[in-house]
Order: sequence, then structure tokens, then C-alpha cells
Amino acid sequence: MSLTLNGGVDGLRRSNIEICADLIGAAEGGARKTQMVYRANLNFCVIRSYLALLIERGLLSERPPFFYPTEKGRSFMILIDKVKACLG
Repeated sequence: MSLTLNGGVDGLRRSNIEICADLIGAAEGGARKTQMVYRANLNFCVIRSYLALLIERGLLSERPPFFYPTEKGRSFMILIDKVKACLG
């Protein structure tokens, strides 16, 4: 899976990066997969591939049954917040 910055065709869908940021934010303080599904407003089929990507890239860590943001994941969130602030 590759990460993109643009949203859907209609501009209403979240980009892959926004979904990743939502999942990292949902894992703050530790979260089970079910909690992350509800907090990030995704389904279990979709979340599976994103969690694998985030763990592979070192943005999330898994200590079953919980997921936690890594230091790299927290840095990613700070950068995303800065980009959002710049874009208004």
C-alpha cells in the first residue's frame, strides 16, 4: 500500500495519510483494535491493512491486545498537524 496526500474524487473522503494519522491518534494511550475501529470510523477489513503498514513502518507498536504509537508515530502526528495548520 502506498500513501497518498489527496482525498477522494469528491473531496469528502480521507486520504491514506489522514487515515493513518487517525489510527495513530486513536492508539494514543493504548487501544485495542475494536476501539481503533470506532475511534477512526473504519471497519475491520480496512483497518487490518493499515495496521500492518503502520507497524511495518514503525509508526505503531503492538503489545497484544493493545496498539501504541511509537516515538516515530508521534513525530508523524506533529508533522501532520503542522501541515494541516499551514493549509488552513
